[in-house]
Amino acid sequence: MVLFFLLSLLISALMYKPILHFAMKFNIYDDPEERKLQRVPVPVMGGFVVFSGAIVSSLCYWFVNDCVSVAPVQVAMLFMLLVGFLDDMRNLSPYMKLVIELVVVVALALVNGYLIDNFHGLWGIYELSPWIAWPLTVFACVGIINAINMIDGIDGLSSGICIMILTFYTWMFIACGDEVHAVLCGCVVGSLIPFFVMNVFGQKSKMFIGDSGTLMLGILICDIVMSILTTDSICSVKLSGRPYCLPAFVLAALAIPVFDALRVIFARIWRGRSPFRPDKSHLHHAFIGYGFRHLETALLEIILNMLVIMLVFVLSRSHLPMEWQLYGVVLAGFAVTFVLFWLLGRRYRIAKRNQKEK
Repeated sequence: MVLFFLLSLLISALMYKPILHFAMKFNIYDDPEERKLQRVPVPVMGGFVVFSGAIVSSLCYWFVNDCVSVAPVQVAMLFMLLVGFLDDMRNLSPYMKLVIELVVVVALALVNGYLIDNFHGLWGIYELSPWIAWPLTVFACVGIINAINMIDGIDGLSSGICIMILTFYTWMFIACGDEVHAVLCGCVVGSLIPFFVMNVFGQKSKMFIGDSGTLMLGILICDIVMSILTTDSICSVKLSGRPYCLPAFVLAALAIPVFDALRVIFARIWRGRSPFRPDKSHLHHAFIGYGFRHLETALLEIILNMLVIMLVFVLSRSHLPMEWQLYGVVLAGFAVTFVLFWLLGRRYRIAKRNQKEK
């Protein structure tokens, strides 16, 4: 596993400059807009950097171990990469992207045979009816894809959050003995690291991950979530009889993206606006508005998400019922995104008012 991780890291690092030069040569840039925080056009093909390292290393694992079970998600990642690239170039309508996401999620679930069809004892519920499992799976996965896509607003945030999420899931798969998914997650983490470094610290070599990268990472995380929560998954079998709430662990890793997306969507609807219309109402915008830098904001959100993960560990180790583990994650997610956003905004408004009075 370490070998494939290092291979993906090396390939991603080597592919960065050629892909950057390609983007610059063909004028593939993300241009500044009122809602965006950048001031100059930036090349936007970072998703291809991440995909190159992840796909080559995971294919090597596939051939060495004669394992084809990762093929469907690799195809889905490639498809979403191309859809995202088309969106970066032509600005697809939100409704068209939503339809594409629905189709890809359904196709991936059908081919892989994974569904979120089991609550693993939460509220005393185990296997779900297909009439419930299918809508739940599609709703959850489309939500995850858009949550990952929506946090891509400042340098290092989407890539850093995904490194944290996939590292946590890698640990889960290693602990449970799911080697295939552990290697897949590890390969993507390795390919994200060089991009993260260049995205944050690069000056003339900075590149954005773009919708191509976030949509690709979103469908990968959907596949991982489905593989954990499906009936008789390796994780559920390994952890059966133990005081672990699998849905709580899965949600804890996604706390910042999911709850921030929920807050933004509800806020837009409350104001009578389309939930798909971009604005500056995300948590990272509140940090930036208060005076934090991009890297500081990204690291703070990653640390906050890690604290939610630590909370679910503490709750499970305390042998609390599964329901209380989930409630703890939900409350922490709301506190981090809803309450913290309100506090940052309130202090920012007070500081601006005091400046005007002076």
